[in-house]
Amino acid sequence: MQLLELARQQAESGQGELAAATLERAIKIEPENPWLWHRLAVLRMQQKKWPLAIELANRSIALAKGNKRLIGGNWLVISLALEGAGNYEAAKRAKKNSDVYLGKSNQE
Repeated sequence: MQLLELARQQAESGQGELAAATLERAIKIEPENPWLWHRLAVLRMQQKKWPLAIELANRSIALAKGNKRLIGGNWLVISLALEGAGNYEAAKRAKKNSDVYLGKSNQE
């Protein structure tokens, strides 16, 4: 978890690629940690690396073992990445998945 904190600090100071490298190092140590995959997905989404963000978020979902908050957060990353890539219909579906896992009502 020290690497996760280091990556957070690096990302906040504008060192996105260094933060990504730190997270990748942490993943090599703890490849089954869904939070590391999620954090890397968020970072890649922020860098507008849409397909990679989606792939990483899906990996986190696969490892999340029913953690609704984490799964919902990953669906949100997927939604934002799909929207960034211009796939608005798929983004809307992913957002609905996020809302379900995060317990948000779908009132529009």
